[in-house]
Amino acid sequence: MPTCVSCGRELPPGGYPDNICPECRARAYIRAQEQAKANRPSLIRLMPVTSAIIGANVLVFAAMTLSGVSPMEPRNLDLVKWGANTGSHTLFVQPWRMWTSNYVHIGIIHILLNMWCLWNLGALAERIFERWTYFLTYTFCGVAGSLVSVGLHPNRFGAGASGAIFGLAGALISALYLGHLPVHPRALKSTLKSLLSFAAYNLFFGAVVPVIDNSAHIGGLLCGLILGAVMARHLTSPPEERSTWRNLVFLVSGVVLLAIFFLIRKTAHA
Repeated sequence: MPTCVSCGRELPPGGYPDNICPECRARAYIRAQEQAKANRPSLIRLMPVTSAIIGANVLVFAAMTLSGVSPMEPRNLDLVKWGANTGSHTLFVQPWRMWTSNYVHIGIIHILLNMWCLWNLGALAERIFERWTYFLTYTFCGVAGSLVSVGLHPNRFGAGASGAIFGLAGALISALYLGHLPVHPRALKSTLKSLLSFAAYNLFFGAVVPVIDNSAHIGGLLCGLILGAVMARHLTSPPEERSTWRNLVFLVSGVVLLAIFFLIRKTAHA
């Protein structure tokens, strides 16, 4: 009588493929499923930059809440304490608020909406941009949005990741439209349509809702469109060429943002 090649037990009548008994076959299937699950890349590995940015935002919001800040309607004083953007502080004393304000949110609904948008845009950005290109684009667009906001509304309290998120959308639009990426034309058209609809709808919504800082959205979007356009041709270049061009682009962008900051500060001081 034939025996199982795995456990050595006699096989019941009826014939079994590969001479493996039902119990051993079931155990092998379970082991295969567990191994496949262990080898499956985690979301952090698939979307490291997006996961890190969302994690930082959530940590800041959790720290604010644990310190006693209202998770629903935080006071302006609390927002300023945690790094929000406001003219008197940002322009003359603490310019780092142009960056920190992108990680401070005005309530739980605010952060949930922004992180949901970032998660969706980030999934695409992780596939198109290198990690540093993605992170620097997000950061520079957030700072640009803060600059436009504090320049046009120096007495308003600004906070949230939306300027950086709009910038990411703008960079993706330019990269997809100008980058000659290996994407099927139908998928390219559909993705561009979705990105343009996202930007247009949210700009319109920001225009009709007074409490939304649309100036930060516009500043971030314009910065993203420009960054995406100047980087588009090099997205498929050899790694060394991409790295050199990226460093040059963000060096020049940093100088430009710094010049705009001092111009706004000089105008506000006058």
